[in-house]
Amino acid sequence: MTVPRILSIAGSDSGGGAGIQADIKTITMLGGYAMTAITAITAQNTLGVTEALPLPTATVLAQIDAVVSDIGLDAVKIGMIGSAETAVAVADALARVPGGPELAIVFDPVMIATSGAVLADQATISAFERLMQVAAVVTPNAPELEALSGLSVTTESEMKAAALALAGRYDVAVLAKGGHLGGDVLIDLLCFPDGRIHRWSAVRIETRHSHGTGCTLSSAIACLLGAGLSLQDAVSSARDYVRAALQAAPGLGRGHGPMGHNLGRSYFP
Repeated sequence: MTVPRILSIAGSDSGGGAGIQADIKTITMLGGYAMTAITAITAQNTLGVTEALPLPTATVLAQIDAVVSDIGLDAVKIGMIGSAETAVAVADALARVPGGPELAIVFDPVMIATSGAVLADQATISAFERLMQVAAVVTPNAPELEALSGLSVTTESEMKAAALALAGRYDVAVLAKGGHLGGDVLIDLLCFPDGRIHRWSAVRIETRHSHGTGCTLSSAIACLLGAGLSLQDAVSSARDYVRAALQAAPGLGRGHGPMGHNLGRSYFP
């Protein structure tokens, strides 16, 4: 049996709702084999992040090398990266992976947690350029798209213009997520460097239990790309999974609670 081998390069969330923990749950639920290179350790729960400790770049690279040299990769998800040095080093390491140019790399440019905690300083955000150069798709929300493109993103038309500009600048597909734009209908746009656009719309699911949506979406896309789906099909199915997980949220915590990655399945009598 062949199972998609998916590496998550991201931070650890002690509350289990986002980061490495969300990625492992998502990849496992979608039939992939999850591996990790932890970039930072955070102390957080549904109320916020109280501490974040980036790991040394050499330690991150050692984790990647350990996985690549033995198990191999079909796709990679990159989330919280920890530091500018690590961002550049990870991009260089992935470019050297056998079959690297064909490797499905999904980059979620994490800057701010759902709770509002800053997870990337300006130097790290500037280094995101190198990661976008090796990625197959970048998945920014509206504030992240503004920071990366330098353009205003307050409407769907502005989101489209910014995503197309970013896609053309770095020759990468951009999945612009419209959740921060407000309104009852949520719009996502997949924009390609050649100007092609795929658009999804869905009624917004009103819930405070949305911690880890970006991590879950990007790791789901990586897993589905690793399984051989096209980018458009991977995004479509990943969106469906995120919506199902939002609806199955277990209602934990006093703040932005975790999603229901197991989709409400119970194995207990």
